[in-house]
Amino acid sequence: MRVHFIAIGGSAMHNLAMALHDKGDQVTGSDDEVFNPSKSRLESRGLLPEAYGWFPEKITKDIDAVILGMHAKGDNPELLKAKELGLTIYSYPEFLYEEAKNKTRVVIGGSHGKTTITSMILHVMHYHNKDVDYMVGAQLEGFDVMVKLTDTNDFIVLEGDEYLSSPIDKRPKFHLYQPNIALLSGIAWDHINVFPTYEEYVEQFEIFLNQITNGGAIIYNEEDPEVKRVVEASTSLIKKYPYKTPLYVVEDGVTLLETPEGDMPIEIFGKHNLNNLEGARWICQLMGVDADDFYEAIATFKGASKRLEKIAESESAIAYKDYAHSPSKVKATTEALKAQYPDRKLVACLELHTYSSLNPEFLKEYRGALDAADSAVVFYSPHAVMIKNLEEIKTEQIEAAFKRDDLVVFTNPADFKTYLFTQDFKDTSLLLMSSGNYGGLDFQEVKKYIK
Repeated sequence: MRVHFIAIGGSAMHNLAMALHDKGDQVTGSDDEVFNPSKSRLESRGLLPEAYGWFPEKITKDIDAVILGMHAKGDNPELLKAKELGLTIYSYPEFLYEEAKNKTRVVIGGSHGKTTITSMILHVMHYHNKDVDYMVGAQLEGFDVMVKLTDTNDFIVLEGDEYLSSPIDKRPKFHLYQPNIALLSGIAWDHINVFPTYEEYVEQFEIFLNQITNGGAIIYNEEDPEVKRVVEASTSLIKKYPYKTPLYVVEDGVTLLETPEGDMPIEIFGKHNLNNLEGARWICQLMGVDADDFYEAIATFKGASKRLEKIAESESAIAYKDYAHSPSKVKATTEALKAQYPDRKLVACLELHTYSSLNPEFLKEYRGALDAADSAVVFYSPHAVMIKNLEEIKTEQIEAAFKRDDLVVFTNPADFKTYLFTQDFKDTSLLLMSSGNYGGLDFQEVKKYIK
């Protein structure tokens, strides 16, 4: 098959391009700019466009499928040419469904935890040499690519994102997969630019449940009140299996999970991650992995990239970075690190970087999110606010939203860096939460200061 990618450089898009290339398809693509790691990874397979920009002459009648990335615009010259020629145009999730429609589709949905749960499932399958197709939103240890497609595997495990499919398809991605087995981890308002009210956001998960095939199954986190309400109200002809956080204890910075064979030390920590683990166990069970085999494998799981990722450690201090940016993720991650090292001071830093987090209307959702921290710091860039065409945010608004009198707010990257690297980190846990990099912070530099 000959496939052309419009906006091949995106995180998801370049991984799909590599997966199709590895499967033996003929892959081409265009983009107006490609950054690392996408650039070097595409280059290694000979898929990096020779020149940046959009070239309608690349779009010819012999192309079997055009895949349109979110980065492209609706008036993209290559897209217009593809429409003119009557070519088959897919969004990313549409194409994944087309490749997976004859497989058992396992879709992991939720406002938070979906990348970690998907990663746990794939880790367990990989550990036991069970080959499955997949799409996950983070780089995993032992996996070369974030997307794998074959003509032979029975199962495909898909991370179910609720964001839009493409510039010309405004449906959330996870509405297109039609799962046979699904999981719902949590519902907490996000993507305010697309779903301006909480009710509209919740409705997307109700639609997701309706997309599960008749006779299929939903595994759901019964500790999340909104998830419990939405699932139990669903009249779809599906089986419903609730799960909750398993029993565990923390001793000297080590989490011990209670199992039928006794307490077992695990690499991950935090109540939210133990909750994720139980959801993954249920899914693995439905995919044919029994509890004993699951526990054996999960004991070696170190976490998905950028999710509570340890970046430095000494005898008396430790530093983690985490992708957390939505209020529920920030709260869960901050509480997890404080619970893991209760006798250490916790310095929690959050960068407001996404459209939702920089929206004055949404800011109030962060109330209490940093309460578990001993020192709480918020960084945001006024330039990022301007680029996103949002209202100007004042420091007073940030302080009022978080409801902490001692909150420290920075808008200048140099000032934030000076603050960070003049701290005494003895007997301290440092948490850096962001989907960005604090205006240019080198996370590796943190190692010099954790002594």
